[in-house]
Amino acid sequence: MKRLSFIPVVLLVLALFSCSVEKDYVIKIQTKHGDMYAVLFDETPKHKQNFIELAEAGRFDSTEFHRIIKDFMIQGGDVFTKEKLPANTWPTIEAEIVPGLIHKKGMIAAARMDDKVNPEKRSSGSQFYIVQGKTYAPDELVTDMELLSETYFKYIQLGSNVALKEEYARLYEAQQFDSLRQRMLSEKANLEAFYNLNLEEPMTPKQVQTYTTIGGTPHLDGEYTVFGEVIKGLDVMEKIASVQTGQRGKPLDPIYMKVTVELISKAKISKEFGYVYEINK
Repeated sequence: MKRLSFIPVVLLVLALFSCSVEKDYVIKIQTKHGDMYAVLFDETPKHKQNFIELAEAGRFDSTEFHRIIKDFMIQGGDVFTKEKLPANTWPTIEAEIVPGLIHKKGMIAAARMDDKVNPEKRSSGSQFYIVQGKTYAPDELVTDMELLSETYFKYIQLGSNVALKEEYARLYEAQQFDSLRQRMLSEKANLEAFYNLNLEEPMTPKQVQTYTTIGGTPHLDGEYTVFGEVIKGLDVMEKIASVQTGQRGKPLDPIYMKVTVELISKAKISKEFGYVYEINK
C-alpha cells in the first residue's frame, strides 16, 4: 500500500519539475524610446520560428518602425528593404489566423499585402506591427461600422434626408468623428428597416470584454496573423505611437530597432514579467 501511494507523489513531483524547466523565447526590442519585451505564440509556429531566426541572425537590427498611425499601430521590421533584396524575391509566410488570438492592445501581428493581390492573406516574411488601438463602446463593437457608414452615406443622398446630409457635412468638416459615428449608430435601426439588411457584427464575449476595457483594433480580427504579445514596455509603444510623422506615417525622426532573443524558463518569464501562460483559443 505504501508503494502504491508513493507513485502518484513521484509523478506529481516529476510533472512540477517538467513545468519548471519548460522554456520559451523572450523577445527584446530595443529603441531610443526604451525597450519592449514580448513572447511569441506556439499556436502560430511558422511565424514564431521565422521571427526568432531573423532576430538571432541580427537581420532586424537597424530596421525602423517606419509606419506609425496613432490609436492604431506601429509597424516595422522591413528586413528585405534594408538588405536591398528585389521585391519580387521577398518571402511570405502562410497565414496562421487563430480565432482566439485577437488584436488586443500590445499584440504583435504580421503585416501583409491586401486581399486584391494576396487573397490567401499570406504574411510578410519580416514586417510586423504592434497594436495600439483604442477602447470601444459596446454598441460600436456589435455593429459592422464599415457597412453602416456605407449605408448611411447612401441614405443621406435621398432627397428626403437633406437635413441629415447637411449635418454629416458639418460634422465631417469639423472633424468631429466621434459625434458623427454616434449619429450614424443612432440611425442603425432605421437603416436596417429601410434597406432590409442586418448591420450586426458577430463578436465573442472575449472580444467585447477586451475591446471595451483594454482596447485594440477589432476590425483586423480574422484578417491578419496575430503571433505574439508585448509583456513589458507598452509605455514604450505608446511613446513611439505619439511621435510626429510625415507622409504615409513615416516618423520625421527615424526610430531604429535592435532585436534579440533569450531562451529562459517559463516559470522565470511568469515571475519576472507577470505573464500567464494559457491556451489563447
